[in-house]
Parts: sequence; structure tokens; C-alpha cells
Amino acid sequence: MRIGIDLGGTNIAAGLVDEKLSIAARDSVRTPRGAENVVREMEALVRSLCEQAGINFQEIESVGIGSPGSIDTGAGTVIYSNNLGFDNVPLAGMLSGALGVPVRIGNDANVAALGEFHAGAGKAYESMVLVTLGTGVGGGIILGGKIYDGFNGMGGEVGHMTVVKDGAPCTCGRKGCWEAYASATGLIRLTKAAMESNPNSLMVSIADEKGKVSGRTAFLAARQGDSAAEAVVSEYCSFLACGAANLINLFQPAVLCFGGGVSHEGQYLIDRVLPLLESELYPVGEKKTVLRLAELGNDAGIIGAAML
Repeated sequence: MRIGIDLGGTNIAAGLVDEKLSIAARDSVRTPRGAENVVREMEALVRSLCEQAGINFQEIESVGIGSPGSIDTGAGTVIYSNNLGFDNVPLAGMLSGALGVPVRIGNDANVAALGEFHAGAGKAYESMVLVTLGTGVGGGIILGGKIYDGFNGMGGEVGHMTVVKDGAPCTCGRKGCWEAYASATGLIRLTKAAMESNPNSLMVSIADEKGKVSGRTAFLAARQGDSAAEAVVSEYCSFLACGAANLINLFQPAVLCFGGGVSHEGQYLIDRVLPLLESELYPVGEKKTVLRLAELGNDAGIIGAAML
């Protein structure tokens, strides 16, 4: 049995993962401030999971942590994470010392990709790229069954490749990043601009009803035939296809998966993106990358961490 920990800026979620890669027990707590407090809470979660499952602590093979930020996986150190306020924190060693079992750590997006590869949408394939479409655009690259994270632990930052030179500002300080266009934040920006230009659009009434403009607003209106919303969805999907094509042309993964909030649009999203994507791909013959939706949701981070 292994334990996977998904360490977030708001919550710490942990799960006991069995040999079939199912979560046999789970628990979560709010994320405290300070590395020592985080380690204390993670230690308590590990012990709580063992009690839930009725197993001895000594039966735990290893513990894995998926953490936001830049990670030195070899040293087990969070080099920097603004979400956690960590700067060169030897998190794996601290938790291992508290528990007396091996602890490994990886970047949270990479770890989620590993979980999806082993137990979700990528389990039938030999290589995979996972793209998460949330507030930002995250990603994880699995080649030969292993995480590709670059020589410095920062590989897989797919949201920060440029898709529009001197384009929209990105939160990273650059311009034209894929994240600025393909994230839910970018989609909301496109939606608001279209609503201002089309005050009679169904998007306006949907936003009023829901109390805000969200990543779903344009999709909901487009499904009901609203032409302004249709234009937003088409533009958004073109940006999504552009970045996905870059990733496929670079890595030629067997499968590319969309996860995160926007992926909840389901097959409707895939059907809109796929023809745009195919028109952007470098011709490689009969074998083509499969486009799929991620399957594990929040469990991907826990299962992937356990697989480290």
C-alpha cells in the first residue's frame, strides 16, 4: 500500500492507494501556513488513513507528495512555491523523518499526469500529455512511462509557450502565452468582450441568472444557438487547438488529454477542437495522437503521488 498526498494552497488531500490503483481511504485538511505545520498535518493525515483502513503503519511502502511550484525531485525539495510561501524547503526529507518511511515529491501537475497515465485516460497508452484547463493552463508530459520534467524540474509548463506574439498579458509577466487564451480566465475574458459588443446575447441573461460570467457562460449559450456565443466558443477552441497541435508536433504522444474545469464541457469540446487540431498537425502517417478527456478528476493527484 502507498499513500499519495495532493498538497494545495487551500487544502491537503491524501489517499491510501492499493495495488489496483484504487483509493481505499481518503482524508483532507485545510493547508496551514509554514512548512513545519504542513508536515505536521501531512503526518497526521497519513496516520489517520492507516487507522481508517485498519492497517499497521509499517505496511506503508512509501508516501508521495504532489506540490505546486518548482521541485527538485532528486533532493526532495520545493525550490519555490508562491502558493505555499515555500523557498528551498526540503519537504520530502522533513516528512520522511517524521514518518520513518520513504517520501518522494513531484510537481502537482506532473504528478496528476502520472496518475491519469497509470489509472485514467492514459492507461492504455505508452505516452501521454495532460493539459489542465482551469484558472491557468497546466500540463504534464509522460514519456516512456516517466514524467518528463526537464533538467531543472520545470519541464511541462505548457501554458507558457507563446501562441500570439506580443499578445494578451499573462500572469507570468510575458505576453501571448497559451494560458492567456486557453485557460478558463482567458475564456471569460473573451466572453465578457463579446457580451459588451452583443448586449442582446443569451450570454448576458445566463450570466445574470448565474450571478457572474464563468467559463461555462459562452458554452451554455452556444449550445442554445446564440451566434455571439458560438463565435466565442469557436475562437476559444481555435486557441486551444493551436497549443495542443504544438504539443503533439513536439512530442507525438499516443494520447493528449484535457482536464480541468473547461474539460467538463465533455465530448462537445472534443468535437469542436478535433477538426481544428487536425488541420494544424504535421503529417506523420497513419498513427495519430488520440484526443481524450481526463477521467480521474481530483483523484489524479493522489494516485499520481502514490506512484512516485
